[in-house]
Amino acid sequence: MDYRTLNPATEEEVRRYALHAPAEVEHIIVEACSAFGGWRSRPIRERSALLEAVAQELERRREELAALMALEMGKPLAQARAEVAKCARGCRYFAEQGGGFLRPDPRPSDGRQAFVSYEPLGPLLAIMPWNYPLWQFYRFAAPALMAGNVVVLKHAPNTPQCALAIERVMLEAGLPRGVVQNVFLSNAQAAGVIADRRVRGVTLTGSTRAGSQVAREAGSRLKPMVMELGGSDPFIVLDDADLSRAIDVGVDARCQNSGQSCIAAKRFLVHDTVLERFQEGLTAALSSRPMGDPTLRETAIGPLARKDLRDKLASQVDASVAAGARILCGGKVPEGKGFYYPATVLTAIPEGSPAAEEELFGPVASVLSFSTDDEAVAQANGTDYGLGASLWTSDPERARALIPRIDAGAVFVNGMVKSDPRLPFGGVKDSGFGRELAREGMHEFVNIKTVWIR
Repeated sequence: MDYRTLNPATEEEVRRYALHAPAEVEHIIVEACSAFGGWRSRPIRERSALLEAVAQELERRREELAALMALEMGKPLAQARAEVAKCARGCRYFAEQGGGFLRPDPRPSDGRQAFVSYEPLGPLLAIMPWNYPLWQFYRFAAPALMAGNVVVLKHAPNTPQCALAIERVMLEAGLPRGVVQNVFLSNAQAAGVIADRRVRGVTLTGSTRAGSQVAREAGSRLKPMVMELGGSDPFIVLDDADLSRAIDVGVDARCQNSGQSCIAAKRFLVHDTVLERFQEGLTAALSSRPMGDPTLRETAIGPLARKDLRDKLASQVDASVAAGARILCGGKVPEGKGFYYPATVLTAIPEGSPAAEEELFGPVASVLSFSTDDEAVAQANGTDYGLGASLWTSDPERARALIPRIDAGAVFVNGMVKSDPRLPFGGVKDSGFGRELAREGMHEFVNIKTVWIR
């Protein structure tokens, strides 16, 4: 298995990279262990200053990094620039707030003094996906590095240049060599790194299948881990919702990153009294989104990142239609080069079909209806996933009553589900466990040490 850049808009191979040899992998782990001693002992203010320098380096390289994302996984340039900016904001947030999250916490006890301290674990393995090739890394790495850990990065095989760019950014911002290192690994090699006693924790963002495999490896070695996995997020529209606003946000929520987002709205659950109006508005708005070359300013939907992903999405739509679903727009693979799939709306979706239960990773909206709030909750919870949920209503009390009943790591009321450095991020059920971002995310990879003094 080689790592390679294959332009999804043209299907042309740009560059190929060999896997690291076993001796090279060993050298990287040794260097990480060596770097950890010095990095953890640096005063927090110095780690903070270096994280601020990373934010500045990201901003300086914004156009270069955005172009790399467009090249390697087809992200429209405007969205790619926004991703770089978000990475910089995340680094800056933890540079400013991380010291407070790590401050020893006094506790009452039967001793003269007691407190809880937060200390780094050591080298961490980060297994990262292609869909947000910078943000997924920095949302983990910023708090982990601020806490004093060091990172070995195994990126997705189709975004190797983004991985190398991350390593360059960290070095040029002034981080010591060995604190962040990229490594090109096969799955078998990654299992070996997880098993290595010198690697103290593992984080993965990816599919549920990949998460279960990595969790099995890490769990058998009793290593702390965070799994941020797939989602089939419900977008619940009650009968008293602001329909115009819900449609506008719903289109963005379904089309972000060309629909390739774990927290994209995927199942639109709409009260039957407003179903027809919502469906018409959503179909018209989605149909108007320009699809094409991700480097063009007007493009809103680029190609999917790989051919196998496009083909799987097409087969899920076809299977849903064969089971009885109806296509309102899109639904056909376009002719020509590139792994494109058009914005698609499915309705009259039968139970048990892929559009009702599976994660559709692309710009396909599944519209289902309900008659009561109880039915809405049952449908929202009717998948194996539990990442995010968006709830639309003009009645705050109704929202407060429904929020605890929805099985999800986040519920956004009258807004699009998104990640924010100030808020913990993660899911339940097959969407994973553990949290990233905020205080909670920083504390996932620290030794929460009790200190008691007579």
